[in-house]
Amino acid sequence: MLRYTLMRFGILVACLLVVWGLVYTGVAPRGLGSSNGMWIILLSLVISAPISFVALRKERDRASVQIVEKVDRVKANLEANRSQEDEAVDEAAQAQAPAQS
Repeated sequence: MLRYTLMRFGILVACLLVVWGLVYTGVAPRGLGSSNGMWIILLSLVISAPISFVALRKERDRASVQIVEKVDRVKANLEANRSQEDEAVDEAAQAQAPAQS
């Protein structure tokens, strides 16, 4: 997961540098007034999103498999804990039932 995040951040930084270079050289339009920095960041985000979606598909699939495995493990642990609690409650109820007779 960390690898995917770092790769996505790298693509964003690369797009940020490219857009900054294009705006600095005058190829891309500048923002209005003092909004030039925000324009560069926004344009970089818009450009990097589809690039990340296409270029990091395999890495995203690997990360999702890891997340699914982790969630399944947590669910199994929760179910094991629940069954242990149920068994303890049943044993306590059985121990009290003969005593009440």
